[in-house]
Amino acid sequence: MSARVTPSSQARLASGPATNALDLVLCTAHGRALAVLLVRGTGREGWTLPWVGITAGESLESTAAHIAASASGAPAAWLVQCGTITDTRRHPGGAALSVGFVGVAPSRAVPPPAPGQWFPVTELPVLAPRQRAMLDLGLAALRDRMDVAPVAFHLLPRTFTLSDLQEVYEILLGRRLHKASFRRALQAAYLVEPTDEWRSEGRGRPAQLFKFAPRKRRAQQGSRRAVRFDLLGG
Repeated sequence: MSARVTPSSQARLASGPATNALDLVLCTAHGRALAVLLVRGTGREGWTLPWVGITAGESLESTAAHIAASASGAPAAWLVQCGTITDTRRHPGGAALSVGFVGVAPSRAVPPPAPGQWFPVTELPVLAPRQRAMLDLGLAALRDRMDVAPVAFHLLPRTFTLSDLQEVYEILLGRRLHKASFRRALQAAYLVEPTDEWRSEGRGRPAQLFKFAPRKRRAQQGSRRAVRFDLLGG
């Protein structure tokens, strides 16, 4: 299936009848909370996920990337298709079929352009039933893929402390992780490597900065494992 973002749909991101629609679940970290991007709807819809009608002419991946950039003001750092819904639950555009994409934005420092706004996932307004289901599907897919893709690293600067990384994992997973278990699992996965940089954190000793390990280095270590969340405790 392919799709095309027309100038009008790219500007609206949340209106107009559509037989098929592409819905975007775009997430970022805000403080210690996971936030989702919503846009102002029309008619009975107060807020919606960013979406456009699907037509011929452009790939779904390109369409999702355009929506993410238009709605958030910057390209998504990571984006993947998360599922398809075809049922009778109401969609803002009356779409019969919805293709969902989930992604992460690297920073919430710059507010999204109107009509977008970030909402903590624990404080979301009411969404159309189909989009609520798609949001839940997207969040589940995001967490499932964290075991095979470096999703958390897209929410961090180039260098970071292990405490920074653990906080991002906790935000994405929505639960606390045991510090010692997290670091053992991280070491076993060969996902990070230390730098020669350190950062002062209050009165304690400076914390060493790390960076995401290149794929070549992980291959040399004979491991492609990700962090095993089932080993981390709660």
